[in-house]
Amino acid sequence: MKSAVILLPGLNRDRDMIAALTKISGKPPVTVWQTDTEIPDVDLVVIPGGFSYGDYLRCGAIGARMPVMDAIRRKAESGVRVMGVCNGFQILLEAGLLPGALMRNASLKFVCKEVKLEVVNADTTFSRAYAQGQVIRCPVAHHDGNYFADAETLARMNGNGQVVFRYAEGTNPNGSIEDIAGIVNEAGNVLGMMPHPENLIEPAHGGSDGRGIFESALDLLGKAAA
Repeated sequence: MKSAVILLPGLNRDRDMIAALTKISGKPPVTVWQTDTEIPDVDLVVIPGGFSYGDYLRCGAIGARMPVMDAIRRKAESGVRVMGVCNGFQILLEAGLLPGALMRNASLKFVCKEVKLEVVNADTTFSRAYAQGQVIRCPVAHHDGNYFADAETLARMNGNGQVVFRYAEGTNPNGSIEDIAGIVNEAGNVLGMMPHPENLIEPAHGGSDGRGIFESALDLLGKAAA
């Protein structure tokens, strides 16, 4: 399985994401620059976290309008898996590839801590490694992670099983509505999440709870990854 990591000015989790994908799949991902208009033939495209364009205007607003996003949109429409983490999630929302919006944390403060996530839907291409209702650990680091959607959109998402992860056991770090931490599009091949699973994939990180998201997306379940 091949993967690609998108690079934009200000993203600072690209090295973490590249390292995680390399360790889990055994193959380094290709890197794609913001002005590229084509993405190689890959199975998973990842937009990592950070502060694209310094979070000017709105978080992810400028990044979502870069040429590479048209290529990502075409990949998503063709069924390729796309994953956005933290600022990557913000970019996917700004680009209209996922519903809803991310607002300033309810505390109005940057939050960097470990939280717990409940796997609300274990029947997705990104969550198959987990059991329904399983609670996993995952770190967060963001200032604008307060997810919001109107009542009609929330009802539709819940009905479609688009909510994949919720903050569990009172660990919601940002005031996100219905404790939402990660969602997919209606087709199920685009995931956006605020927590950073790439930072909890091996014993050196203090645990491997986030590894299953990548193993699921890369079809590595039951296989020996290098």
